[in-house]
Amino acid sequence: MKYLYHISDLHFGRDRATLYEPLLEELQQADAVALSGDLTQRARHGQFRAAKELLDRIPAPCLVVPGNHDVPLDLFWQRIFTPFRNYKQHINRNLAPEMALPDMTLIGMNTVNPLRWQRGKVPWLSMPLLCQRLPSMAGLRILVAHHPFEQPEDSRKAPMRGGVAALNTLADCGLHMVLTGHLHKWRMTSFITRHNQPKVLQVHAGTGLSTRLRGEENDFAKIGIDGDQVQITRMVAGEEARFKPAQTQLFRLTGDGWVRH
Repeated sequence: MKYLYHISDLHFGRDRATLYEPLLEELQQADAVALSGDLTQRARHGQFRAAKELLDRIPAPCLVVPGNHDVPLDLFWQRIFTPFRNYKQHINRNLAPEMALPDMTLIGMNTVNPLRWQRGKVPWLSMPLLCQRLPSMAGLRILVAHHPFEQPEDSRKAPMRGGVAALNTLADCGLHMVLTGHLHKWRMTSFITRHNQPKVLQVHAGTGLSTRLRGEENDFAKIGIDGDQVQITRMVAGEEARFKPAQTQLFRLTGDGWVRH
């Protein structure tokens, strides 16, 4: 079984320093790591340097995409004209990277809209090419983005416009799973497509390190992949500052979509 670790919303600058080493200790077991944005709180150079220092200590290959906090909120002209300048300097010039491994293919998508800052956007111009390429990608096809394409009705954050339509399109093209963050709330569910099939498994991680917990615990997802079977464990850290498994669910991918074991 291969292990993909999904972490999100580290928010260096508003982070819980006592969790650095416990998180890194867990990530030593990873075959790959997906980080779905919001590495920083205010997109400052020092915050990006702290995030990069942590990433450099992870032995597994990492795929990282930006979040809305990774563009400056209070530096208006930089946010308008060069919003990803600091992110590109410290993390990656590619805002939508990809990673191909024997059992999975990770596809990064940049959903940040600097003009709206918090509310995400679907990069529709890149969708036709992505849909064309998806069927030829090896293993489980896993999309990594910051903003959820679908979120609970009780969420206080504005949903990404066109997100459900985009996820229907990606499901039709052969996407298997989507990993997101942004809400600081754990959620794991199948996306029921317009054809009434659970084609895409959604894993929304909370926050790995931030002190902005919004009533939940710091967490991340440990995803075990064995062919068409997936084991997803929510790892949480309470006051004792170490991560422990809180719940595990098993899924199998069939011709009709995901089936919960």
